Amino acid sequence: MMTGSSTNLAEARALLLSPLGPVARAGSNRETVRVSFEFFPPKTDEAEVNLWKAIRRLEPLNPAFVSVTYGAGGSTRERTHRTVQRIIAETALRPAAHLTCVDASRDEVDEVIAGYKAIGVDHIVALRGDPPGGGGIGGVYQPRADGYANATELTAAISRIGGFDVTVGAYPEKHPESPSIDHDIEVLKAKVDAGATRAISQFFFDIDAFLRFRDRVRAAGVTIPLIPGVMPVSNFAGLVRMCGACGAGIPDWLKAHFDGLDDDPETRKLLAASVAAETCARLQEEGFSDFHFYTLNRADLVYAICRVLGVREQQSSAIGGGEPRSGGGGQPQVPTSGVSPLRRSASLRATSPNGGGAQ
Repeated sequence: MMTGSSTNLAEARALLLSPLGPVARAGSNRETVRVSFEFFPPKTDEAEVNLWKAIRRLEPLNPAFVSVTYGAGGSTRERTHRTVQRIIAETALRPAAHLTCVDASRDEVDEVIAGYKAIGVDHIVALRGDPPGGGGIGGVYQPRADGYANATELTAAISRIGGFDVTVGAYPEKHPESPSIDHDIEVLKAKVDAGATRAISQFFFDIDAFLRFRDRVRAAGVTIPLIPGVMPVSNFAGLVRMCGACGAGIPDWLKAHFDGLDDDPETRKLLAASVAAETCARLQEEGFSDFHFYTLNRADLVYAICRVLGVREQQSSAIGGGEPRSGGGGQPQVPTSGVSPLRRSASLRATSPNGGGAQ
């Protein structure tokens, strides 16, 4: 009779000998996958048409929620509010409104929170926000004397008003203004203490760095769901600019994939979908079942990746209110049927070739 340990070893051996890769294995994974999508408010009539094409394309996947961003310095405040209102009025989606505390007084922020509550929003993504003006992402942040200083204070304010699910950011490769990962984890713990119910990560391409971060977060006693943020990007030049500002690393293998493709957008799209699909499939085998997609208001690549993960129309379901879970929250766990037992140590991960808003 095989023990639990020998069963896990047998599963590991079978997986190692399998000719299938993680993307192919994802297609046969029967565990429920939950997805959520981020959009940004449009600046022009044409951009609004494109946004709503993306929303309508992804809506049938029944995401747990869809978030709408809030520009640097609150620059899109009215457009964010208007987009959220339209989502409530014209779709069955659950909107999560981004909110920052940049360049606004506490009273002004509280007024926005109350306004969201009045129109039926019950989920806010609380971020400190990026400095306004020319500084932008990575610029020097100066809190207002009469404002909330950071996302922790903002989260506490939302929780004090009450009636909201509060999502916060997490930074697996270190926030650009942070002295260390340990400091980032302490900030995350403070946001949880203030009322955060889940954390969504900054986008990343180094899967092993994200898994090391997950392990350190759990070791620090943080139990809320930690959801990987995934961004399928086909504009590599734009990606380099974003990564330089937010601190996300670009592995050499990713640079090699896009090398020489400046004038070949179709091939870049195929590569972007492939990289993001493999990222999600690997994380699924590590116990994750929730994925947040930074859509950039485009649906085609995200829809295809959801198909890889087994998400079909009307099959995704709501994410729980911040309760720790195996799988969905990225908890380290003993493998069970359908979950890969190939959990690597942090030292092995460190040598692997796979190597929007401040906190």
